[in-house]
This record gives sequence, structure tokens and C-alpha cells, in this order.
Amino acid sequence: MGVGPSEALTEHMDPLWKTDSPLPLGADFSPGSRHDVVIVGAGITGLTTAVMLARAGRDVAVVEAGAVAELATGANTGKLSLLQGQRLAEIRRHHPASLVRAYVEANRSGMDWLTAFADGAGVSYTRRTDHSYAQGRGGLETLQAQHDAAQEAGLSTRMLTPEELPTVPFPISGAVALDDQVAIDPVRIARALAEDLQAAGGTLYTGVRVTGAHALPDTRIETADGPLFAHHIVIATGSPILDRGLYFAKIRGMRSYCLSFRVPGEVPEGTFLSVDGPTRSIRSVSEADGPAATAQLVVGGNGHPVGRVDSETAEIDELIAWTRRFFPDAEETHRWSAQDYESHNLIPFVGAMPRGLGRIRFATGYAKWGLSNAPAAAMRLTAEILGTSWNDRPRWMNTFATRMTIPADLVRGATEGGKVAVALASGWSEAESRSVPISQPEEGEGVVANRAGLPVAISTVDGITRAVDAVCPHLGGVLEWNDAECTWDCPLHASRFSPDGTRIEGPALRDLKELPRTGRR
Repeated sequence: MGVGPSEALTEHMDPLWKTDSPLPLGADFSPGSRHDVVIVGAGITGLTTAVMLARAGRDVAVVEAGAVAELATGANTGKLSLLQGQRLAEIRRHHPASLVRAYVEANRSGMDWLTAFADGAGVSYTRRTDHSYAQGRGGLETLQAQHDAAQEAGLSTRMLTPEELPTVPFPISGAVALDDQVAIDPVRIARALAEDLQAAGGTLYTGVRVTGAHALPDTRIETADGPLFAHHIVIATGSPILDRGLYFAKIRGMRSYCLSFRVPGEVPEGTFLSVDGPTRSIRSVSEADGPAATAQLVVGGNGHPVGRVDSETAEIDELIAWTRRFFPDAEETHRWSAQDYESHNLIPFVGAMPRGLGRIRFATGYAKWGLSNAPAAAMRLTAEILGTSWNDRPRWMNTFATRMTIPADLVRGATEGGKVAVALASGWSEAESRSVPISQPEEGEGVVANRAGLPVAISTVDGITRAVDAVCPHLGGVLEWNDAECTWDCPLHASRFSPDGTRIEGPALRDLKELPRTGRR
């Protein structure tokens, strides 16, 4: 039998995919050097854009604060699908059919590019039937809407009859199926992209944090180790690290959770994503599409806005309990989480940033479907940088470039803005209710307290108790403790920090200030 949630085999949040061979190392940083294009971020977006531009003969440098596939890319489930749960129905509910069709065409182009690259690079993957499925009868209406939207967009989906439903141990009341979708190891493909970039003469810098980008007087990025100059800059950091255009307020950051299990016996052959809650994402892993010598199952779900949940650990424990209910002999091997960004208008933002003179571009808002949306974004960014004429661009590119903001977009943005305001007010109120000195937090715990009118974040991790400024340096949100990953997370715009205050991700650019510890044992 598998161990219970409190007996988990893993002490840290490490994705299954990162247990394979080492990732490519970057070159020694060369401050002051000049390139045709500098790309910030070595995830799928940054690397696919870099490879496309390098193959077009451009001198490209990629700058990454951590390692290749450090964050969202390395924590991806590795599902590459055009069906995408209830995504198409959700877009269609608020947008015309032409935009849904363009979205599908873009994702198809992204999928085709990535699988063709994988074929050339020798990265194996498997073709699967993907299922959007209803766990209960309450999800059947959404399922029908997903099928209708997919068919309208040109996908050959099938609404399965009760007799055609796959035999699986978990609840399934109905399903829409799409054949010939893909399961792949996201870290293997990122590693291959980085190696291809370097082989083409591009430069990869890892462990270098970018702190700014400017179009004037010289187009450049700023880092703690000095600037890099370029004709064009691409910000491929999930949430843009620049506040131009206020895109941090036009997207919302979501965290969701994944676990991998060794499962004796058979595992489902297809891939599955529920359209009703709580969300369940299921896929098996074989030697062809991931680091699995024996049958493994990846289960994901329980997504929520960053910093707005009572306990991240409770969300993981609930996923474990669900898995053991239907796969009673499942043995946990890895657990991890990912942070993804969804745009309020449901379509990714890609293109030139305001006040960047056409020299600074970005991409964000894939809503967990980066393996197809990112290469599509890279195609558009590459076309713009190379100056490809509109007549020579695919139709979906021009459809996205000319779409208009509609009332529903504004409503979703206003709703999220209201939630941000509530999180801001409640965070300060709660911090004021608890004053130092406080008892030293137990191992793995963190607490926010008031010291001289200012919130202080105090935590104990690996036997070390630290105190840091509890106010996010981006826009002043009071941070929340993430008890699963032992991080400080901002409930406003999803910036995250380690216990010692080091910035991990999000729109914040500065670390948290470390403070003298105040407390009692």
C-alpha cells in the first residue's frame, strides 16, 4: 500500500521531469556585449523564440535568473493538446467563433512546430487521445459546450456515448475525445532547445537576474552584473517584469499542484482533464515521454489564485487522498506545483510593449497551455522582429493583432481588481492584529506580525528562523505563507519569495529586506 499524505516520500517540491540528466549550463556573463536580440527567460517561450531567431541568422542571447526550465516549463504536466479541458467553451462564451478558430489555429501551429523540433532533436513523445471529461452530471452541459466550440473551430472531436467512455477507476459521466494529441517531457524538450540555440551560435546566460529593460537611449537590459545591449528585447518571464502597459493587472497568477505515483498494474492510456470541479488532470508516463521505467501516473489539479488559499498543503493532501481512493496501491514519488498566468480576455498577450518604441516585446497569459501557446507566441514575436509582412503571416496572427477589447474582458478585469483590493485590505488588517514578540514558528511554518506599524514575515525553515519585510516591493501587498513550498506569496499579483526574502518570480523585481529576528522561543 502507498503511504499516507503525512508520510510522503518527498520532503521538497521537485517535478518528476527534473530527475533526469543535468540541464545545459550557461556561458560566463559578458556585461556590455551587444546582440541582435536579448531574450529574458529560458522557459519554452524564450527558448523557442531564440531558436527561431537564431535559425534566421540573428545573434541571440537568452538571460535566465535560474536554470533552463526553472519555473513553469519545468513544472508542466507535459500534455500538449488542442482540446484543453473547457478552454475553448470558455473563450467562445465571450468571443466570436473567429477568435476561437484563430486560437485553435495558433495552438495547432505551436504544436506542429514543437513536435517537428522534437523529431529533429531526437526527443521522444507519445500520441494520445485527450479527453475533456465530466466527473458528474453537473458537468455535462459544459462538456457539450466544449464539443460545440471545438467543432466550430475545426477540431475533429467526438462526444463519447456511455458505451464508448474509457474504462477508468475514477468517476466519469461523459467525455469529449480528440485523437492524436501529445504527451512529452517538458524538461527534455527545453534542454534540447537550449542545446540547439547554443549549436546555432546563440548565447545562454543562466544565474543572471534581469532587473530592468529600456528602449532609450540605448536598447538594453539591466542586470546586477551589468547591462546587455540589443536591437530587440523579448520579455519571456511568465508575468512581465516590466510594468509598462500594466499587464500585471490584466492577468492573474494561478498555482496548481501535481503529484507522480508508481502504480502497479495498468494505468489510463489517454490524457484526461475535467471540466467540472475540483479540477483533475490525469496522464500516465512511459519511457517514451518521460523519466519512467515503470508505470507512473501524474495527477494534477486544485488550482487557485496565488496567495489566496488557507493551506497549500491541504490542497496537495486532498489530491493524494483522491488518487488513493481510485488507485489504492499508488505510491507517491514526486510532488510539485506550477504558476501560470491567465489573461482577463482569455487570449494570450503577445507583441510590443507600450513605450518600448517597437523594440521591447513580451508574451504572457497562456492559462496552463504553454507547450502549444508558447511556440505560437514565438512565431509571432519572430515575425515582428524579422519584419515579416502582414500578407506573409498566417491568418491567426493577424486576427489576434486586430482583436478588440470587449465588455466581458472589462468585467473580468474589474472583478479581479476587486479581489486584489480585498486581499490588499485584509492583509494589512490581519497583520495589525498580531504584534511582536511572537512565539518562534515551528519548522515549516510562517507568520506575519506587526512591528512598529509595519508587517514582518517570520518563518522557520531547515531549522533557521528568519524575519523579512512582509510587504511585497511591487505594489505593497502583505505576503501570505505558502506552507507547501515554504515561500512568501503575494495575493495581489503573484510575486513569490523564498524564506530569506530572495525573489522567485512575479512582477516584483527586488528581494525582501531581511530584518532582525524578533520573537520568543
